[in-house]
Order: sequence, then C-alpha cells, then structure tokens
Amino acid sequence: MKVSAAIEKRRSYRSLEKIEIGENVIKELIHASSLAPSCFNNQPWRYVFVTSPKILEKMKTSLKKGNEWAHEASCIAAVISKKDLDCVIGGTEYYLFDTGIGVGQLILKATEMGIVAHIIAGFEHKKVEKFISLPEDWNIISLIIFGKRSKKKLEISDEDRPERLSLKYVYSIDEYSKKLNKKVKH
Repeated sequence: MKVSAAIEKRRSYRSLEKIEIGENVIKELIHASSLAPSCFNNQPWRYVFVTSPKILEKMKTSLKKGNEWAHEASCIAAVISKKDLDCVIGGTEYYLFDTGIGVGQLILKATEMGIVAHIIAGFEHKKVEKFISLPEDWNIISLIIFGKRSKKKLEISDEDRPERLSLKYVYSIDEYSKKLNKKVKH
C-alpha cells in the first residue's frame, strides 16, 4: 500500500471486533514508529502495549463516558514520554511533537496491516498510570485502541469520514492569517 493510500484509508473507527495483536504485530508497528524523525534523533516516543486480558479489563475501567466502544479493544497502548528525552529549545518542548510524529507513522502502518488504531484522550490518567506501573516522571500522552473494523452498526455512525477543515483554513503563505483561527465544529 502506498503512503498516500494509507493516509486516505486511515480512519478512527469505533465499531471494532477482536483480533490477535501479538508481539510480532507490535514489533512491526514499533518499527514504523522508530523510523520517524525527531529533534537530534532523540526518539522520545515510548509505548506500553496492554494485551493481557486481566490488565486490559482494568484499562477499560479508565475509559470515560463516550468511549464505551473501546471495550471491544484487542489491545490498548499507552503512548508515554517525558520532557528530558528530547530537545527543549527556546522554551519549546519537542517531546510531544516528536512523539506525535512517531504515533502517526505507527497508525499508518496499522492501517496498512488492516488494523484500526484509534487515538483517544478520554481516559483517567491516574488509573492508567497505576495499571501499567508508570513512574511519576513519565507522561501519558494518549491511548491507542487497537482492533479490527466491525460491520456492526453503532448508535453514532462511523461510516462517513468526519468533515475536514477546508485547506484554506489550515495554512497561509508568508505571514499569519486570521483564517487560521477557524475551529472544527462538532
């Protein structure tokens, strides 16, 4: 699959069914992430993949209302990092940006493999920290829910791609434009 095809195909589906996410699959996903660019090649992205049924059930108790669909997850990965793993230049902490690039590549690889990889922010951080035994000096940036796309219908359809901002609101040339303030309407 070409990168452009993976970008077009990638979706954050919520209608999932279980699939096997073993260590070989995880290694393929991590390899794609590991090739991402980062400040001075610091590679600040880290992941804790939860596949054990016992810990997976605990992780599901951390999910906030609206993320009940994720109870069908085959695997949940905590995306973690910390500031001192990457550059801080002029007050900008690059570990969040660079980790995001690594996650983006991981998600495109998952798409190529026929796996749904849905990033979520709706979870209780303290619970997840406890469940994965995360040391205090680490930050959970997000969770990634993994599974196979199911054809079962949800109350809220995920068939159609959510509306995207018109490109004219995403960039300007040579100087800042107020049009960049446009927000996505939900």
